[in-house]
Amino acid sequence: MNIIDKSQVAQELQNFVGADVYVHSEATSYMFVRNFQISVTHAFIAGDGPYRAALRYDGHGWLRMEALTHYEVDAQGRLLLAGYDDRGRMNVALHLGKEPFPE
Repeated sequence: MNIIDKSQVAQELQNFVGADVYVHSEATSYMFVRNFQISVTHAFIAGDGPYRAALRYDGHGWLRMEALTHYEVDAQGRLLLAGYDDRGRMNVALHLGKEPFPE
């Protein structure tokens, strides 16, 4: 994964606006969601690092993930965002794809 380039990630997030998107999201051991489908209407990245990303979906809900540090676009066009601590451990993840993630 690459260290987040805010402008690049902002562009990548826009690829999901207006689309039905599958979400994989987790935060250490206390939250996990996989293949939650939403229709994204707005997408943002904010902060100076670590970053936070927010998705407005279905015109009435928000999904926000904080403490993001790294990103990657994989061969399937999925946007993979993650946050790592100073010891290299992943604390948070937000993955977006237009197809379901493998079970």
